[in-house]
Amino acid sequence: MGKRVEVRATTACVEVFLAGRRVASHPRASGPRPTTLPEHMPSSHRAHAQWTPSRILEWAAKVGPSTAALAEELMRRRKHPEQGFRACLGLIRLKEKYGPERLERACARALRHRACTYGSVAAILRNKLEAVEPVAEERAALPVHENIRGPDYYH
Repeated sequence: MGKRVEVRATTACVEVFLAGRRVASHPRASGPRPTTLPEHMPSSHRAHAQWTPSRILEWAAKVGPSTAALAEELMRRRKHPEQGFRACLGLIRLKEKYGPERLERACARALRHRACTYGSVAAILRNKLEAVEPVAEERAALPVHENIRGPDYYH
């Protein structure tokens, strides 16, 4: 690290040389996703590379089904599921501060209101809104008036 290297790239392979000696060789990626060998990653990145969407969902499901559904939505909204891992882990970590029951209710509320972000769930918990019961919205009947045509007018 921090040393000057030479790189030779062909259509099939990328090679890295240090002082004329080959120190790494990778098959070249054919798509937009980079390829990295685990031994070339920093140790902190290697731990993250072991995470998978199913593993994240499994951790979230230990809190409850709404937490798992919200974690799944966080990953689904990203171009690559891995981009949602940190938000999911932050979400799961909220159980340490607020407890699993409150977190599960906050995730259920966030899903109902389509506020599927870590920040929304954190705000719900901070403001104790998960305890507020959802109000059933009744559809108000239209008042009777000669200028209101009603649905039959358009058929």
